[in-house]
Amino acid sequence: MHGQTHLTDWKHDGVRVIRGDQLDPNTAQTPGMNRAAAINAARVGAQKIWAGTVTIHPNAKTGAHHHGALESVIYVVRGKARMRWGERLEFTAEANAGDFIYVPPYVPHQEINASTSEPLECVLVRSDNEAVVVNLDIEPAERPEDVAWVDPIHRAPAGKAI
Repeated sequence: MHGQTHLTDWKHDGVRVIRGDQLDPNTAQTPGMNRAAAINAARVGAQKIWAGTVTIHPNAKTGAHHHGALESVIYVVRGKARMRWGERLEFTAEANAGDFIYVPPYVPHQEINASTSEPLECVLVRSDNEAVVVNLDIEPAERPEDVAWVDPIHRAPAGKAI
């Protein structure tokens, strides 16, 4: 069967559904946010990814941190995210519900809930089966520089950040 050389118990080793009310909060945390694991090595035997959720309360921000060698993807489910990053968190950009955020390995960053009244709810996916969080003690820049979230093909209009 498509290269299978051993018998597999697909009933027990196949698709897994992790219910939203069964997420595991026993994962690496950063001040200002609540992470919960859905998919990792311990829960489902994941080999190459970690996935879970994060909630940031209204008008709250996380401490500065990075995720080591891992790549991270954040999908904004509800709310407005403001990301700061850089050696002194000197760059900033915002994302709304439906937007994706990519964080490369070792990038110091901070997530901020840009709303004063609504929680920021996101889904996280990382490129390894365990959550790596390195909390940092960074003195933030006073006025971060806005950076447009565009790729080399889709440039922002001159003088306009997204």
